[in-house]
Amino acid sequence: MLMKLLWSPWRVKYFQVVQKGCVFCRVQREQADLDNLIVARGQNAFVMLNRFPYTSGHLMVVASAHQPSLEFLDAPTRAEMMELATQAVQVLRQVYRPDGFNVGFNIGEAAGAGIAGHLHLHVVPRWNGDTNFMSTLAETRVLPEALEETCRRLRAAWPAGT
Repeated sequence: MLMKLLWSPWRVKYFQVVQKGCVFCRVQREQADLDNLIVARGQNAFVMLNRFPYTSGHLMVVASAHQPSLEFLDAPTRAEMMELATQAVQVLRQVYRPDGFNVGFNIGEAAGAGIAGHLHLHVVPRWNGDTNFMSTLAETRVLPEALEETCRRLRAAWPAGT
C-alpha cells in the first residue's frame, strides 16, 4: 500500500534545525521561555511543549540535570517531576478538557526515547476518537492551533509559584 502524503510546509523549519548538544540543556539556559515553549519552571525540573506533539497540549516534564534515567536523579528531582506532571494534568484538564492522558517515561533508545541522554516525562492529553482516519490511514496528525498559542494558553493557566 502506498502512503499518501499531506503537505505541511510549516513543519520543515523543525526538521532543518541541526541541534548541537542537548536541546533540553540549551533551552533551560536561555531566557526565551515562550520561544522555547517552556510553560513552567521548578527548582529541579521544567515543563515544555513537545515540538513534535502527538496531540494538542503534549507536554514534557524535563529534569534540569542532564541524566539519562531515573536512578541517576536525586529524590527531590524525581518528586518535583511528579508534582509538575500532576500540575500538567490539572492545567490540561482545565484548558483542553481531554478525556484521558498517557503519562510516561521512555528510558533509552530501545524504549523510544528521542533524546535518550536527558530524562523527560511525557504528558499526552487524549480524546475519545483521537486516533481518526488521518492518524490511521494518512499517518498524519492534525493540530488545531499553533504551538506558540498552546504555550501561551497553558502558561496563563499554570498555578502561580511554580
